[in-house]
Amino acid sequence: MAAALSLFEQNAFADETIALLDAAFADPNGYVIGITGPPGAGKSTLINSLLTHWRGAGLTVAVLAVDPSSKATGGALLGDRVRMRTDPADRGVFVRSVAARGRLGGLADIAYPAAVLLRAVYDKVIVESVGVGQSETDIDTVSDTVVLCIQPGSGDSLQFMKAGIVEIPDIAVVTKADMGPVASRALADLQGALGLAHRESDVFEPLCVPVSALRGSGFSELLSAFEAHRVWLANEGRLAHSRQIQARHWLRSEVLTNFGRQGIEAVRGELIADVISKPFHDARQLLGRLRVSLSVL
Repeated sequence: MAAALSLFEQNAFADETIALLDAAFADPNGYVIGITGPPGAGKSTLINSLLTHWRGAGLTVAVLAVDPSSKATGGALLGDRVRMRTDPADRGVFVRSVAARGRLGGLADIAYPAAVLLRAVYDKVIVESVGVGQSETDIDTVSDTVVLCIQPGSGDSLQFMKAGIVEIPDIAVVTKADMGPVASRALADLQGALGLAHRESDVFEPLCVPVSALRGSGFSELLSAFEAHRVWLANEGRLAHSRQIQARHWLRSEVLTNFGRQGIEAVRGELIADVISKPFHDARQLLGRLRVSLSVL
């Protein structure tokens, strides 16, 4: 797996890379959970608990942790990875840290291809975004279920409402719920903010769960919330539709990154295709044609 991800980073559009990623896209085995929230909200602690539980249940787990980049080297500092307690000999666990490298949105450029590849191999895939503020919402472009972590004392409901990030979670977790009244206030504020956030029709009503790693409380409720959202997605083809939207978003972002809005206008019709079966092959074809047509102009 490490070699495959490195292959993509070295040559994203090589024949073998494209074939591997499109095969993985066509055969998703696992489920992707995106975990986001501000720095210090307890995301890594929560991931440790999930990893331990799922491995104990015999499920394979992969974690893709997006770390802030070093300004000197451009690499990740690996802070999230070193906090995860895993057995190096356990081949049922895969942990990879990647650098955001200045990319906005809380993710790294490799996040979507990596999620596609990981979900073809592992039962559970966790994508942890870099610590985010009010507008980094790209986590929903790679995840089946989005979890927003908030710690007590992090702001009232008005502060939450300024954040576009409250519009995307399927599950909201108040961590460090053992802190008493301040944790109860945070939960109430978060519930109020989520209730007022704009959402499209036919969406999952987000669930709020208080969790305490110190006391070990709230974890079974969180697992039940995961299952409730998974069951909702399984109905009426919602999961497949969501993954099609993610593929289309990735295609659009590749065109925008390489050719800007002029490129988007040139291939707009192809970016709204009903079904995308080979997004990585399609991306190579689109980018190749744009290099030719826009260079002529």
